[in-house]
Amino acid sequence: MSGESDQQAQRDEIRGTAQGDAPVPLSVLDLVTVGTGSSAADAVRTAADLVRLAERRGFHRYWVAEHHSMPGVASSSPAVLLAHLAAHTERIRLGSGGVMLPNHAPLVIAEQFGTLEAMAPGRVDLGLGRAPGTDGATAAALRRTERLHEGADEFPQQLAELTRFLDDTFPDGHPYARIHAVPGPVQAASPGGVQSAHRPPLWLLGSSGFSARLAGTLGLPFAFAHHFSAANTVPALDLYRASFRPSEVLSEPYALIGVATLAAEDERAARRQVMTGALSMLRLRTGTPGLVPSPEEAAAYPYNAHERDFVDGWLANIVHGTPDAVRQGLDDLAERTGADELMLTANAHGATARLRSYELIADAYGLPRD
Repeated sequence: MSGESDQQAQRDEIRGTAQGDAPVPLSVLDLVTVGTGSSAADAVRTAADLVRLAERRGFHRYWVAEHHSMPGVASSSPAVLLAHLAAHTERIRLGSGGVMLPNHAPLVIAEQFGTLEAMAPGRVDLGLGRAPGTDGATAAALRRTERLHEGADEFPQQLAELTRFLDDTFPDGHPYARIHAVPGPVQAASPGGVQSAHRPPLWLLGSSGFSARLAGTLGLPFAFAHHFSAANTVPALDLYRASFRPSEVLSEPYALIGVATLAAEDERAARRQVMTGALSMLRLRTGTPGLVPSPEEAAAYPYNAHERDFVDGWLANIVHGTPDAVRQGLDDLAERTGADELMLTANAHGATARLRSYELIADAYGLPRD
């Protein structure tokens, strides 16, 4: 394959195509949540059901995010989850939204995602973040160091090292020149090798300006966490676009945003479900994370004035309600931010409500039924 064809294939992997009446491609971010009365095994089964639904209804990609020490989230090992989801799908893109690079040795990530690429050739994304995805003590346990701030500051160097492992391009004389991430390009270059040298495209994730600027400077696609940092969305996307320099990967910027959303048959049902996620987030922010509460528990919780203000502010950034209301909210958000793709996350207590939400959104936009 020519270099030009390689670049086109990479661009096609990054850029989605809007389906039905959607203004931009729609994708799924799954936190693999665990609610009261259910188990991690239930959450993983729901993830398999959801990824099949997403593939059937024409969602572009399906990502899982790395979190640690949070009882209500069963996604501490994205690569393991993605391997499971790859076995349940054939076409949809699968990826990390994201892997928290400072928590890991770059070689390990290159090996994990090289293995995923072998399992699901041409449909794996490697999204990377520099936050720990947990509290400071847990991050220290993961990284075996107390120098957490320095780890975040070293993110560009870690990214460069990971890229060289993925591409097998350490120069002669480098301490890692004789080390190869396997599966990877070295197998294609070995005598008799028949493996493709292709590797997953890199994405940078962020909730502020640091990764936005870095993604733009490197000419990489960028994913912004609008679902928990809505006030920073437009400034971060503006910074990404202003910083963008064309690369072998992209000739122009491409940015998706994560959006918390929940559709139900009526407004009251949607409100009951999003309150479960709001209470879960309140508990996380106050240092008492737990399982996602039931709608009944969320309705009965005695919010004080400060907690009510937090919940009201949180709910203001969740696109929820009837399918038509959710469609209008997503259309408005796409127009206001100029996002190239919307990645929807539905945080609710039960599997039924979450699966139904994606079906209703797909119906509202006339997405295909496979």
